[in-house]
Amino acid sequence: MPLISVVTPCYNEEANVHLLYERIRLIFSTHFPNYDYEHIYIDNASRDTTVALIKQLCTVDKRVKLIVNARNFGHIRSPFYGMLQARGDAVVLMASDLQDPPEVLVDFIRQWEAGYKLVLAIKKQEINSPIMGFLRKKYYQLLAILSDVSITKNFTGFGLYDRTVMEELRVLGDAYPYLRGIISELGHEAALVEFVKPPRRGGITHNNFYTLYDMAMLGITNHSKVPLRLATMFGFLMSAISILVAIGYLVYKLLFWDFFAVGMAPVIVGMFFFGSVQLFFLGVVGEYVGSIHTQVLARPLVVEKERVNFD
Repeated sequence: MPLISVVTPCYNEEANVHLLYERIRLIFSTHFPNYDYEHIYIDNASRDTTVALIKQLCTVDKRVKLIVNARNFGHIRSPFYGMLQARGDAVVLMASDLQDPPEVLVDFIRQWEAGYKLVLAIKKQEINSPIMGFLRKKYYQLLAILSDVSITKNFTGFGLYDRTVMEELRVLGDAYPYLRGIISELGHEAALVEFVKPPRRGGITHNNFYTLYDMAMLGITNHSKVPLRLATMFGFLMSAISILVAIGYLVYKLLFWDFFAVGMAPVIVGMFFFGSVQLFFLGVVGEYVGSIHTQVLARPLVVEKERVNFD
């Protein structure tokens, strides 16, 4: 029997873990009775009863497995680590908050049966926040301009990955993997499945400005050198403009010595402008240095506290 691994990262999702389990179980019993599956929860050191509830599921269903992290290792490393622990012929990654609808699994597996090694879920629209939908659209447009590869728009990692793709991911050794970009780098033909992201049923979202900014900058620094080159080109351009302005002021002062007063305003405005430009590009360089630093340290993706139902 083909084995499908469903990996669901979670953090403080006590309101959703039972319903998520039931919906996934129902999908396999109804649509894929000839398939075996394992459901792997990887918990990022939840502070509520999430772990206790999952352990209860583990006692009644051996297909449910649990990895508990020693601490919160973040929204990038933990899901990727969970995928690497799966042993299925195909691995499905989805969030535990039910905003990645489990029912899309049916389309995933059908496309996989049709021969696709990658099946990617694409958010069709943003119900909860039109503003976030607009910002996300503009970000992907910017990333398309900057990136060396074509990044799939509105893909968050929710999808199905064939065993061959998983083997390629295992040998990467990336300490802070940007899954969306890595998938584009590998170049496999992917089937795209559109879905509408539903409102959250229980709990609160764990995404905030920092996590979204972290993901956005990771996408840029991992797949583009354009910002660094812009800093160099902008520096040359501003140097040339500064020299031309200085020569213009000098000539104008020599021609109209008694009438032209330079004043302090241009000096102050120019100083603040150049200072802000320097700080901006220093921040850009800092993002790249931070990314290099993370890779050089080569720390493990996560450290496990315990695991349940793994043979």
